[in-house]
Amino acid sequence: MNQFDHLKDDDTGDNEDPAATREGKMDSSGVNNHNNNVRRKAISPGAGEHPLQYNYTFWYFRRTPSRPANTQSYEQNIRQIGTVASVEQFWKLYSHLVRPGDLIGHSDFHIFKEGIKPMWEDEANKNGGKWIIRLRKGLASRFWENIILAMLGEQFMVGEEICGVVVSIRFQEDILSIWNKTANDQVTTSRIRDTLRRVLNLPPNTIMEYKTHNDSLKDNSSFRNTKIAL
Repeated sequence: MNQFDHLKDDDTGDNEDPAATREGKMDSSGVNNHNNNVRRKAISPGAGEHPLQYNYTFWYFRRTPSRPANTQSYEQNIRQIGTVASVEQFWKLYSHLVRPGDLIGHSDFHIFKEGIKPMWEDEANKNGGKWIIRLRKGLASRFWENIILAMLGEQFMVGEEICGVVVSIRFQEDILSIWNKTANDQVTTSRIRDTLRRVLNLPPNTIMEYKTHNDSLKDNSSFRNTKIAL
């Protein structure tokens, strides 16, 4: 059992639309979700709560297929859902989000350390990259929860290298990725890869891919032209 499991909120709300969480329930977190640029109230653990080592912010993005993908449209359409500072706040927010496996179309959930935008150009990300795991349909929800709990529980043991995790829902497959700050630090990226294999219980022959954010900026692609590691 993960150290967070006994603190789960019983209200699971699996059928809500991600956008609907901007109203009512999410307002209790102190975050105004209608505008990504407004000043937000600082989030801190409540009395008696179990603090996380870092605050984390949830983001949601859905691309309209008819619109071209570019940095401007991405930044305009990504929604900040809320920020959590404790285990209890995490479960309260997470339990009201639609599970990735129930999303449709071209959608992404992101959980990043507070202050880091899930964008290649962000100061914390620009010299980094990400590990990529491609999943067959039906696995995203379970793998997403496992990778989140590993990140929040500081299981990767790489200091401040981890920036955040992403689950990307696509038509033919779903994709899990974890972003780190320093792409050319092979010791750190290898440790992240090995920890991913362990916490996700991946088969030994699972193909894992790595791509630097600089390469993504060059080809304007998240998941093409990756480097494959076995």
